[in-house]
Amino acid sequence: MKLLRIGAPGAERPAVLLEDGRHLDASSVTPDYDARFFATDGLSRLRRAIGALPEFDATGERIGPPIARPGVVLCAGMNYAAHAAESGAEPPEWPVVFYKAPNTVVGPDDAVLIPPGSAKTDWEVELAVVIGKRARYLSSPKEALSHVAGYAVSNDVSERAFQLEISGGQWSKGKSCETFNPLGPWLVTADEVPDPQALRLRSRVNGSARQDSSTKDMIFDVATLIHHLSQVTALDPGDVINTGTPEGVALSGRFPYLRAGDTMELEIDGLGRQRQVLSNA
Repeated sequence: MKLLRIGAPGAERPAVLLEDGRHLDASSVTPDYDARFFATDGLSRLRRAIGALPEFDATGERIGPPIARPGVVLCAGMNYAAHAAESGAEPPEWPVVFYKAPNTVVGPDDAVLIPPGSAKTDWEVELAVVIGKRARYLSSPKEALSHVAGYAVSNDVSERAFQLEISGGQWSKGKSCETFNPLGPWLVTADEVPDPQALRLRSRVNGSARQDSSTKDMIFDVATLIHHLSQVTALDPGDVINTGTPEGVALSGRFPYLRAGDTMELEIDGLGRQRQVLSNA
């Protein structure tokens, strides 16, 4: 299934996108796609009810992030070897993990705001993983994927000066600015993504190619990341994991940083496409 939320910010309604492009209203099953929905076997309830859900016309309506505000947004840094190299770092021995503020999550086509004083706002296309059931102290990576609700396109927008120059030693300052995590357009349920390590992901800025890689090039695959994270924190339903970005960002020095009026386009095979226009906060 493709799950999405449609409507104005703070007033989105849960929906299902069918393969033929029709939208079904899922409000009779759940008021929202949130932690409670996933924790109470909401995906199974939605599957059973889908034949009775009413169709509605979503033409012209805003698409919000496919899940309501997550409890946490956990991110893997330098998880593609080529990106680590362009950042001037060796591939990590262990997953590099940092947090983004949950209120950074916005819709896939919402405007991204450049913070006051920023000169180094950057893009990062990433595979996002949404947790479907609690994961704590998993015994091995083999258990991990059974805890996944689904996958989505994520843009881990970053302000590199905040992240690296005034960070004080950690990255969250450069990751948690308002609107810095467009997510969606859909959450594609895990049963429709048989191999999360076989997805092509791409980004463009103002129509010019920036990133073009595959999740097979991750240093730590999705299962390994979830297993590792479960040893150091409890992952709850509705939590989001951003799994890292491939090479091709402005930090490399090969491309200019973003400015107001620029357009970012990001996509992952089977998970949809998102587009944001930059403006000053």
